Amino acid sequence: MVKCQKCGRKVSRDDNLTRGNQILCEDCYIKATHRVQTCDPLAVRSARQFRKTSGLEATEGLTELQRAIFEFIKSRGKVTGEELHSKFHLSPQELENQIAVLRHCELVKRQKEGNKVYLTPF
Repeated sequence: MVKCQKCGRKVSRDDNLTRGNQILCEDCYIKATHRVQTCDPLAVRSARQFRKTSGLEATEGLTELQRAIFEFIKSRGKVTGEELHSKFHLSPQELENQIAVLRHCELVKRQKEGNKVYLTPF
């Protein structure tokens, strides 16, 4: 048995994965290598087609967390990533993943004003 160098979980020698010089469990390896891309035209097209063929509108089909994030942004009109982090207490990567899903569904977008970037309803 070896320890995942990211989360500390014990993993058998046959089941561990390496990234660079780190020994990782499968969950940590996937988190490190398969990040959701916010700006992904194919993901936007796929989400649009899926939602259309499934008859999903607005926040239908979202998780409770995604719905809460969207409703928070919608209620404020615009928010910064820091405001979302303070409100929802998510890691930067998890927050970015949730925002990416909302972006792919064309529910939120980023908008720069001066030196700040805001998330706004689409």
